[in-house]
Amino acid sequence: MSWNARFAGEDYVYGKAPAAFVAAQAWRIAPGSKVLSIAEGEGRNAVFLAEQGVAMTALEAAPNALAKAHKLARERGVALDFIDADLRGYDWPEAGYDAVLACYIQFADPAFRAEIFDGLARALKPGGLVLIHGFARRQPRYGTGGPGVVEQLYDLDLLHGAFPRWDVLHQADYDGDLDEGAGHSGRAALVDFVARKPVRRRG
Repeated sequence: MSWNARFAGEDYVYGKAPAAFVAAQAWRIAPGSKVLSIAEGEGRNAVFLAEQGVAMTALEAAPNALAKAHKLARERGVALDFIDADLRGYDWPEAGYDAVLACYIQFADPAFRAEIFDGLARALKPGGLVLIHGFARRQPRYGTGGPGVVEQLYDLDLLHGAFPRWDVLHQADYDGDLDEGAGHSGRAALVDFVARKPVRRRG
């Protein structure tokens, strides 16, 4: 099933509330910060952050998801910038954002994932935050979401390796209960990762 087909219909596949990770970590992002959320889907995380006073840009390629994200933003009375683009071959901006969010982007094989992570690092200003949340490698035993392909799932060693020498502010590998629409429901294995991009020092 294509992502656009998955997002067809009136219901929000993953609900309208933000991911619990996003709600819990939002305090780290100052109001007025420029934030990019990639593969944003139907808008739940970007809209929530915009409600906190963040200047949100939501990148998404599926037309049905974008339509619902626009609708949710109107319902909540917030403004989002939208980028209608696929991540494959995306021309990442240089140091354009104070924070970048990658929440459940586990459609990417390891090589594509490495390109995305490099793009996130490029898009961040020095001292900016990367916030990553998704399923842990043991998630297939639960069957409550995610690709079911272990190579596309996370562990903390993988994320540390993708962002070496970054200041890790929060990390966790845990089991929790999801209640995020029909798409994510039930017990799940999860990984959180928040890190700060190094600031280059002169001399």
